Amino acid sequence: MLCLLALLKVLPLAAGVHVTAQQASSFAGATSSDVFTATATGPDTSNFPEPSVVGFAGPTPTGDEPFLLQTGLSAPQKSDIFPLEHPQVLLGNTPQTSTSFNPARYWGNLSPWFSVDSAANGLPGASARAPKGCIIKQIHMLQRHGARYPAAGDPPAQFATFLHGVANSTGFKAIGTLEFLNTWTFELGAELLTTFGQQQLFERGSTFRILYGKLLDGFSHTPVFRTTSEARMVDSAINFAAGFFGVQTYQNSYRLEVEIESEPFNNTLAPWENCLPNGNNFFNLGTEATVAWIQVYLPNAVKRLQPQIKGLNLTTEIVYAMQSLCAFETVSVGSSEFCGLFTEEEWKGYEYSLDLNFWYGSGPGNPVTAAQGIGYVQELLGRLTNTIPSTGSSVNSTLDNDTTTFPLDQPIYFDFTHDTVISVIIAAMNFTSFNAAGPLPLTHIPANNAYHVQHIAPFATQLTGQVLECPVSSNNSTLVSNIRWVLNDAVIPLTGIEQCASHKNKDGLCPLDVFITGIKQLIAEVDWTFDCTANYTNPGVPNNLTGGKPIRH
Repeated sequence: MLCLLALLKVLPLAAGVHVTAQQASSFAGATSSDVFTATATGPDTSNFPEPSVVGFAGPTPTGDEPFLLQTGLSAPQKSDIFPLEHPQVLLGNTPQTSTSFNPARYWGNLSPWFSVDSAANGLPGASARAPKGCIIKQIHMLQRHGARYPAAGDPPAQFATFLHGVANSTGFKAIGTLEFLNTWTFELGAELLTTFGQQQLFERGSTFRILYGKLLDGFSHTPVFRTTSEARMVDSAINFAAGFFGVQTYQNSYRLEVEIESEPFNNTLAPWENCLPNGNNFFNLGTEATVAWIQVYLPNAVKRLQPQIKGLNLTTEIVYAMQSLCAFETVSVGSSEFCGLFTEEEWKGYEYSLDLNFWYGSGPGNPVTAAQGIGYVQELLGRLTNTIPSTGSSVNSTLDNDTTTFPLDQPIYFDFTHDTVISVIIAAMNFTSFNAAGPLPLTHIPANNAYHVQHIAPFATQLTGQVLECPVSSNNSTLVSNIRWVLNDAVIPLTGIEQCASHKNKDGLCPLDVFITGIKQLIAEVDWTFDCTANYTNPGVPNNLTGGKPIRH
């Protein structure tokens, strides 16, 4: 969730144009729903019988389940954004496709996911594949939805309304690299999965089957998937399931638990509705940080682009919206002419704007993030110890109190959620390898910054807990239970969990009983009632917080 609503206050509007944060742009494509207008009203089984009625399916024997991360020689790596067009970058004064620099790797939470090297987390040589001698026994998967359209009130839609407002009032004329604006229209919807986003989740599902499919043999009941009620969340879960189980069988292969994403319902996969201290939305701290950084890194872009358009005064906020349009158009319609307007350094600046947005909005520099993420940690503890989770946070006491809707015996747990929820859970679990450069400054990009949102929460990001049985040592073949966490194929060191720190190893493993003791301590350290309901001082930005908790007195 990109929290940049403060930009609406500083993005100038043309005379006579009024836009609110809830108003969809009149230049978007479909404005009512995601239904294809030519969709049939119902099945015509007389003319188009179902495949099962037609028969003649041919041979259908299935093979054994794949288990690549257990049996393969290495873990697969994702690097491309096919079928999207490689985004351009400005070289000199001419937009060019540079294969040595990929702007799509610098779009933060708007980046299509890609495999990250474990070296980025301080574990060079570690792999998502099971370490030698270890056997994968259980998986805890957190999956973000795929690529989506921007929100109706986000900068891209605001820019479209602003630009067309100017065109209809005083007019403008663009030349050079901006010439395309003379005929440009806004063609994006709002918040729904794009076609590419659907593909991402289908591929995620089929890939997951290849990586971990053998664990399906351990199910004693129909698998339960959990997601939230927003359309892109439901669509993500369904597309994943279709890829995981196959399009002819997926509908009868799992149960989809849809948790309501709205106030006042408790929901660990969308916990912010239940954690607003004194009614304050501290997500806005991220917006404040981003707005401050925009004034630092974009003035040169404004100066370079302004001579190419007459009748429109560019600002850093307008140009920032144009950078966002590059990302959103690419993942929506496949390419964007906005991409070639910016230099490599400006794309690195854009990435940092989103690092700041998450650090202070839903990461270590926000006082409520650990509390918002702790509900999932409580559920994780319940699953690992075969107990119903305790309440007193965002845990849904109705759904989580019944093993039908909250099973405790699944070899794979499937949870679909948002980017900011991934980031608050990372804060709640104290994955400190991402905090090396914190607190993040608003004046420059620190050379040792380890908090890269395109690594943490890109479109279709996946955080996976692997429970493995491993030998005690090279000299002792007795198997004991361990756990480790893998984020977009990169193993995360668990040194931020005090009890695991003394068990540090090259593969990121922590003995399961030790890890359980550690997360019990993390849960105990969060005062959910105080953090989420008390009237305490807003720390502002920048601040000295690095653990996602308020300073309690």
